[in-house]
Amino acid sequence: MGHPERSDAELLAAHVAGDRHAFQELYGRHQRRLRRLARLTTGCPEDAEDALQEAMLSAHRSAGSFRYNAAVGSWLHRIVVNACRDRLRRNRLHPSVPLAESPAVADRTAEVETALEVRAALRRLPTEQRAAVVTVDMHGYSIADAARALGVAQGTVKSRCARGRARLAVLLGRDHTGPAARVRPAARRIALAAEGVLHGRVDDCA
Repeated sequence: MGHPERSDAELLAAHVAGDRHAFQELYGRHQRRLRRLARLTTGCPEDAEDALQEAMLSAHRSAGSFRYNAAVGSWLHRIVVNACRDRLRRNRLHPSVPLAESPAVADRTAEVETALEVRAALRRLPTEQRAAVVTVDMHGYSIADAARALGVAQGTVKSRCARGRARLAVLLGRDHTGPAARVRPAARRIALAAEGVLHGRVDDCA
């Protein structure tokens, strides 16, 4: 009978104790979600890969300082977001690279166009608002879990999400002239409509 699968916390502890394979196993478990997070936060596949690499190197080195007062996945999420912020700050003075044409087939044109539209709008949000919207609306974190992952208060997450959703609704031209109560559902529907594409089905479209 095989050994039971180790938890994230057990893998991190094993890494700290000298297990050469534990961190790679931990990263493999979270790799897809962390890569999507980096791509959505930076808006650029190249910057996302660089930020993800920097984040995992940081996590690898600082694992011994983790205090287990949050989920390991949330800890990794926060490190990736911070690495993305650092990358965006370094790139702030450089012009944005235009989005490349999508290689998607014709029957997915509308879907891909929606994804590109949302990606472009996300890139225009302040980094903190973008991180909050991506974490809650696109990755499905609760407000409490998002607050732990981002290292801020729950009220701050709510505020950043509200401002980010309102800004997305304006940027995407959805319901921005309607009552304020319609802004959040409109922006959320826009995000969810493109979620499948944004979550990796056409990752090369950006």
